[in-house]
Amino acid sequence: MRPPKTELLVILGALTAFAPLSIDMYLPAFPQMEVALGASTDAIQRTLAAFFLGFALGQASYGPVTDRFGRKPPLYFGLGLYVLASIGCALAPSAEALTVLRFVQAVGACSGMVIARAMVRDLFEPRDAARAYSSLMLVTGLAPILAPVIGGAVLVWSGWTTIFWLLAGYAVLALAAVHWRLPETHPADPSRPLAFGRAVVDYARILRDRRYMGYAAGGGLGMAGMFAYIAGSPFVFIDLHGVTAQQYGWVFGLNAIGFVAAAQVNGRLLPAGSHERALRVAMLVQGAAALLLIAAGATGTGGFAGLFAPIFVYVACLGFIMPNAAALAMAPYGRNAGVASALLGTLQFSLAAVASALVGLLHDGSALPMAGTVAAFGLAGLAVNRLLAPAPPPAMPR
Repeated sequence: MRPPKTELLVILGALTAFAPLSIDMYLPAFPQMEVALGASTDAIQRTLAAFFLGFALGQASYGPVTDRFGRKPPLYFGLGLYVLASIGCALAPSAEALTVLRFVQAVGACSGMVIARAMVRDLFEPRDAARAYSSLMLVTGLAPILAPVIGGAVLVWSGWTTIFWLLAGYAVLALAAVHWRLPETHPADPSRPLAFGRAVVDYARILRDRRYMGYAAGGGLGMAGMFAYIAGSPFVFIDLHGVTAQQYGWVFGLNAIGFVAAAQVNGRLLPAGSHERALRVAMLVQGAAALLLIAAGATGTGGFAGLFAPIFVYVACLGFIMPNAAALAMAPYGRNAGVASALLGTLQFSLAAVASALVGLLHDGSALPMAGTVAAFGLAGLAVNRLLAPAPPPAMPR
């Protein structure tokens, strides 16, 4: 018997929450980790870039596997790997060891995002899929709101290693929910050979789809800008503007609230509106926010508020961009939903890895590297979407 729709979405949302929890919960601990591990600011930022890289590369392998063997077996593997890597992160003796373990942790974590997104495509018709993705964002939106707050509270009562022990415990609970409450939505398909050549052909075919790339890469560039903000904000907010670790959690949470609210407005407007129209308007507004952000970062105008306001608008726009871009990109790919989902995530987090690494490489003791990188990726996303998907698509099938 299939669990109720709400329960399914909660479990799938919990699986997609591994990324924001793994990324956001330890952000307030960056200054403490620098001292504890004897590492520089950019060395700790590299642990974040390593997570993005592992998340990107791991997704590419899960796509063909989940289309061949079903959705649940790869989930068991990924979540088990995540548990082990999280324990390793808690015990890491150096920033270099932590960087390697964060990469492995990400390879496990990405199974949840790839397979949850593919399950939405299995369970819902394309027209309903964007609303389902918006519902997932209500669940997963709690993660970036709560994660830095929890991380800041943990730092008051314990050390940064406790954060990784908590993440390991979360993965154990997710494993139990997957085993006992999540149905298999795509039975194993022995007719699909699990071969490297076949995977390359499947990925190459989707990569040649201009409209898919217009949505996937366009939205992914905008999302990468958000991760540049995530990588740079601990230094900019805590070190430059004197925000405490606890206050940082609440500031970060306000941005997440804007993202979640926008995703829910998007879901409620979809029955009467257009996926394409919502995506285009949100990208234009995000581009305007990007220009204001780089101006504030370059001139210092407005101080902390001058940076926070355009960042808030930028992140909120992603609540419209991400569900619509995902639904429009994946709509034509029913049988290959796993591969299409994996490629979508690989593009997004490859770009995120580049963006976060750039913030570290350009680090000069000011807010400009963060602001400039966020703005550059947001504007590039708008340009790519207009170039590769210039006209409204045909109506999405029912």
